[in-house]
Amino acid sequence: MANIALIGCAHIHTPGFVKRLQARSDVCAVAVWDRDPARAGACGGQLDAPVSDSVDAILRDDAVDGVIICSETDQHEPLVTAAAAAGKHMFVEKPLGIGAQDANRMAAAIEKAGVLFQTGYFSRGIPVHQALKDLVERGVFGQITRTRFVNCHGGALRDIFTPDWLWMTDMEQAGVGAFGDLGTHALDLMLWILGDVDSVTAALNVVVEKYGPDCDESGEALFRFSSGAIGSLAAAWVDVAEPITAEISGTEGHAYIFNRSDLYITSANLEGADGQRPWTDLPPAWPHAFDLFLDALNAPDPSARASIPLVTAREAAYRSEVMEAMYKAAAEGSWVSLT
Repeated sequence: MANIALIGCAHIHTPGFVKRLQARSDVCAVAVWDRDPARAGACGGQLDAPVSDSVDAILRDDAVDGVIICSETDQHEPLVTAAAAAGKHMFVEKPLGIGAQDANRMAAAIEKAGVLFQTGYFSRGIPVHQALKDLVERGVFGQITRTRFVNCHGGALRDIFTPDWLWMTDMEQAGVGAFGDLGTHALDLMLWILGDVDSVTAALNVVVEKYGPDCDESGEALFRFSSGAIGSLAAAWVDVAEPITAEISGTEGHAYIFNRSDLYITSANLEGADGQRPWTDLPPAWPHAFDLFLDALNAPDPSARASIPLVTAREAAYRSEVMEAMYKAAAEGSWVSLT
């Protein structure tokens, strides 16, 4: 059984992670810390775990196998580097960093320590996304010409951040608004499926000004991929629907995802892919990204651990770097190079 400590309880996904910990019999929450004592106390009570007044005390405890870091994003670097120095495996809620510099420093510390790392890019494990990646790698669509991914909801319209999660609308603490918060999931899928990008541009918008004039509520970005393909990404907290969440076009085929679950494929390279009905030859869903981390902690040997599809620290850092470039491009009204 793995012993887990929760370091930081600030992220809006924390309650979901607490429920996942409660549902497992192979992990034990042994400590909780947050810079807000009330927040720490609430999570500690739910997990039946003692609240610590010191991160250092948790990290010095040899009985702690891994830590869950759900702090404000601007607090990630000191917590991550300290956990790495202590040799603790870690799940760090996305995004890893505010931008390229802090994210790359964290990735270097994690790699140097040789500890397990995972972040919350759960969309990779959804069957239609796994299938789309496989089809691209098999060349079913020929040369990819363009792609579009979307991740939107009406969070600002419903005011989901008040009162407990308002820090996520503060650009100093979160580093991003709606576009970065939701867009990082779509960005991860695009990079995972299509590879690195050469340059980006973007436009951000404040629509209802729910969280002041500085917190973006929607945005669009355009990429030039290293492969030569063009990509676009949309993310928002002010959308009431997002029926088509992914689209890939190539010289020999096309695919799109409808309602996050139905994959439509048109390609002469794939028997039966006439685009008229959802594709049913899909792989099984992976466990949630958080559960994959806990599975890796409990793996019986290194080979079993290596077979679990975790996000690498370097991948997470690169997504912070690209997102920072998109915000810079939006501020400058320009293209920003990543090469």
